[in-house]
Amino acid sequence: MDWQAVRLSVELALVTWLVLLPAGLALGRWLATTRFAGKAAVEALVVLPLVLPPTVLGYYLLVGLGAASPVGAWLATHFGVQLSFSFTGLVVASVVFNIPFMVQPIQRAFEAIPRDLAEAAAVSGLSFWQTLWRVELPLAWPGLLSATVLTFVHTLGEFGVVLMMGGNIPGETRTVAIAIYDRVQAFDLAGADRMALLLAGASLVAVAASFFASARLTVRR
Repeated sequence: MDWQAVRLSVELALVTWLVLLPAGLALGRWLATTRFAGKAAVEALVVLPLVLPPTVLGYYLLVGLGAASPVGAWLATHFGVQLSFSFTGLVVASVVFNIPFMVQPIQRAFEAIPRDLAEAAAVSGLSFWQTLWRVELPLAWPGLLSATVLTFVHTLGEFGVVLMMGGNIPGETRTVAIAIYDRVQAFDLAGADRMALLLAGASLVAVAASFFASARLTVRR
């Protein structure tokens, strides 16, 4: 068992979640409650990482953010940050390819909240933040939970984007999905089996816990 790769994958999933949750909450609520010209184009951009082949998305991230790109060169010169083949680059790539998994469940959850509830809260004297905290978030909580679980599990299992952007550097960019691939390439099927079962089991437990918690929240409401 490559515990170093497992630890790196968990760290990547946690950092991705911490970065995406506030941004996904703001974007998902905005898309759910706002009508404007070009909304369909914005929603298409949100969904794009979901439909693009992972290697294609990883290639464009590598080209756009690598050391030879203007963005990569500027970051390296001014901040000493290298995105390609580094954990920081993995975080950036992970945030990009997880956008639809975070934003869409949150958007659907806020779309299901009747608009007259927010209007009633405003009439009652609640501010925007009070309405968000006391009225909207408790109702949208199952969507936030689903977004959290989907983002975390998807990050654990992602292969193509991670390999293209981060390569296969032990302790730096080798995630558990890449470690499984290495074991198969080395004909170590027993090692690949152990890591694959761990990944599949963790994903199943996380999704089942999400469904159970969502059901309990629905019953309570």
